[in-house]
Amino acid sequence: MKNVINQRKAGVILSYAGEMVKIVVSLVYTPVMLRLLGQSEYGLYQLVYSVVSYLSLLSLGFGSSYLRFYSRYKAQKDESGVAKLNGMFILIFSSISIICIICGSIMIGNIHNIFGTGLTKQEYETARVLMGLLIINLAMTFPNSVFNCSITAHEKFFFQKLLILLQNLFSPFLTLPLLIMGYGSIGMVSVTTFLTFVLLFSNMFYCFKNLHIRFEFKGLQISLLKEMWVFTFFIFLNQIIDQINWSLDKFLLGRFAGTTAVAVYGVGGQINTLYLQFSSSVSNVFVPKVNRIVAETNDDEQLTKLFTKVGRIQFMVLGLILSGFVFLGTPFVKLWAGSEYSESYVVTLLLIIPVTVPLIQNLGIEIQRAKNMHKARAIIYLAIAIANVFISIPLIKVIGPTGAALGTAISLIVGNIIFMNWYYHVRIGMNMIYFWKEIAKFIPALITPCGVGFLIMKFAHVSGIFNVFIYSIIYMVIYGISMYFLGMNTEEKNLVMGPVKKIIRR
Repeated sequence: MKNVINQRKAGVILSYAGEMVKIVVSLVYTPVMLRLLGQSEYGLYQLVYSVVSYLSLLSLGFGSSYLRFYSRYKAQKDESGVAKLNGMFILIFSSISIICIICGSIMIGNIHNIFGTGLTKQEYETARVLMGLLIINLAMTFPNSVFNCSITAHEKFFFQKLLILLQNLFSPFLTLPLLIMGYGSIGMVSVTTFLTFVLLFSNMFYCFKNLHIRFEFKGLQISLLKEMWVFTFFIFLNQIIDQINWSLDKFLLGRFAGTTAVAVYGVGGQINTLYLQFSSSVSNVFVPKVNRIVAETNDDEQLTKLFTKVGRIQFMVLGLILSGFVFLGTPFVKLWAGSEYSESYVVTLLLIIPVTVPLIQNLGIEIQRAKNMHKARAIIYLAIAIANVFISIPLIKVIGPTGAALGTAISLIVGNIIFMNWYYHVRIGMNMIYFWKEIAKFIPALITPCGVGFLIMKFAHVSGIFNVFIYSIIYMVIYGISMYFLGMNTEEKNLVMGPVKKIIRR
């Protein structure tokens, strides 16, 4: 048990280390990449990526069901059942990988019909190559998900998060030389595909050598496959919704406003993606525990406390990023991406402000899945996501990238905030009154940093790398001190000071 707790701690620390590396690398690498690619080619890359990402829907949500069924067999101590589960999953995802390549080839053959008349002849040629590489990259991620899920199920978070950290670190160092040599977006995607292959090989090696996982292909239970499909169908709907919310905007902008508008939205979307990933750094390591609690006791009080504990930690981290971006985002975007991307500041705010609430509650998604109560969420979200499309098209025609982000913001507020909090409280059994009371305890801790941030935004006239850096450090220090003394409970203070005390003792 102690080893599992250490793995969770290591997983959280490495997750945040990985995200910090990714942020630092993005701060340094992205401006260089944007200038080497140019606004048009960056927009083309974002457009092609958003289209190919729809092929990820071929997974049909099966990856998310692994932990649920693994936890069931482990609770029953059925090692043969686990081996048959592995066998079924590797067959499913290998088949999906082949289908992905076939569908991708058809997409490449119909590239003019997909993108309409919005691209030049040269952009179509580049798009074909990008699409081919991205399809190969995606095809490798399907079998990799089996090994990745197995590592998560065994709670070996140190290895898993270390790989992601190294991937974030090596990606720009391999990409930049190719960009400087003039290989453009094709060179960038080639590196991504190579690193995906390395990740697949590393996960396979670790699973076979360290976890000794077995695959059984005899006596596969067709009834289990049917049960999986009933469970995963609504996860599949959620994946469709995510694609609509986070990828369709770029496609619509490409159709109605051109690649330049896609690039502006893409910068805001990239910041939003980092924000989304940062939020899952804590919750991901608790997924096996959630499934174990549901499988063994299904104790709603225990789940609510875990849900709230993780939510508070995520709020403290996301609150720093969000409030800091509100006050320093305009000079940051202009400095980081260029003055031609200034509209990306508004796009980013429209995306990250409404998504903050579901992000601090994202452990609830795993609780729903563990309880097999994720169906209603999927159906409501799908209806709202479709409405998002009809809202976004006229808004895009009037205010471009900002309109696309506004349409997404409206759908997030209605579905992810209003509906989901009602659903958690009334249907899932979470005590949301308790949850929000605990979150509200942070309000006194936010007053001082937000006041300082407002003064910086109003009177400091921040510009230049040095000024942005200094004011960011000042804001972080004030936020951290205020949160420590006015916001954190005893357990959270120990979580912060524990590693510090160990370092001091050594």
